Amino acid sequence: MKHRFYTLDVFTDTPLAGNQLAVFTDAGQIPADRLQAIAREFNLSETVFVYPPVDPGNTARVRIFTPATELPFAGHPTIGTAILLAALGRVPRRGGKARVVLEEGVGAVPVEVRFSGAVPTWAQLTVARLPEGGPLPPDDLELAEAISLEPADLDPDLRPAAFSCGVPYLFVPVRNRDALAAAAPDLDTWRESLGDYWAPDLFLFTRDVERPGSDFRARMFAPLLGVPEDPATGSAVAAFAGYLAARERLSDGRHNWRIEQGFEMGRPSLLELESDVRDRVVYTVRVGGNAVIVSEGTMLLS
Repeated sequence: MKHRFYTLDVFTDTPLAGNQLAVFTDAGQIPADRLQAIAREFNLSETVFVYPPVDPGNTARVRIFTPATELPFAGHPTIGTAILLAALGRVPRRGGKARVVLEEGVGAVPVEVRFSGAVPTWAQLTVARLPEGGPLPPDDLELAEAISLEPADLDPDLRPAAFSCGVPYLFVPVRNRDALAAAAPDLDTWRESLGDYWAPDLFLFTRDVERPGSDFRARMFAPLLGVPEDPATGSAVAAFAGYLAARERLSDGRHNWRIEQGFEMGRPSLLELESDVRDRVVYTVRVGGNAVIVSEGTMLLS
C-alpha cells in the first residue's frame, strides 16, 4: 500500500536549512505498530502522522515520533504540519491568515498561519500547557562533563534550571559561542548524570549571538530520545519562556525574543518566542517561525 508523505524545513524560509520534518497527511491506513519504525526509517528529529480530529471543530489529530519514542508535543512538527495543511487547502483561509488546531498529547494546540500571496510561509503556535518548573538539576561539574565542557565554560551569572510545556528540558547557560560550539554529549556521563533526571534533554544557550536582531544562540541535545542534536526545538523554546520569567525578573507585559539554533550543524534556524507575563508568572506562550515544503513522495508498505 502507498502512503503519501511530505518533507518540510521548519524555522527557516530557505530550503535545506532549518529543521527537517516528515509528515504523513493521511495516516489512518498505516498500522499503529509501524509508526515508530517509519520514524526510524526517516531518522529525522520528528515524523508526524495526521488523522481526522476527535473534535470536529479542530483541524486534525497528530501523533509525533522521534526515531526512538513518541512525544506529546513538539514545536517544529506543529508549525510545519500547520503550514502544510494550509498549503494543501485543508483549512479555510480568511484574508492572509488561516487558523489550524492540532490535537496533540498535551491537548489542542492552536496555530495561526500567515500567507505570502497564495503561499503559507509563517505560523505561530500557542502552547496548550504553560511552563512548569522541575527539580534541581545535577551540579555544574556533572553537567559540564555530560557535555564535554569545563565548569568554567558555564555562565557564572545564571543557573541551570528545568522547565516543561509538555516535554521537559534542562536549560544550561554557557559563557559564549565558543563554549556552545565546543559542547558535545558524553553519552556514558550523560546516562549516569541525566538518565533518571526529570529533564534529560539539554538546551544550552548564550547571549553571544551571530545575527542582528537575535537575543540568544542555542543548541539542544536529546540523545536518549534518539536525537543527538536538534536543529530547532520549538517545545524547548516554549519552555524557555518559563526559565526567562523565573531567572530574569521580567516586567509585566509582552516580551519577544529571537533564538538562533542549528548553526553549528549547518542547519541555521530562527525561532520567535513571545510570552505575556504578570507578576513574574507566564500566562501565555507563543512560538513562531517560517517553514518551506521541500519534497513529497510515497512510502510502500506491504
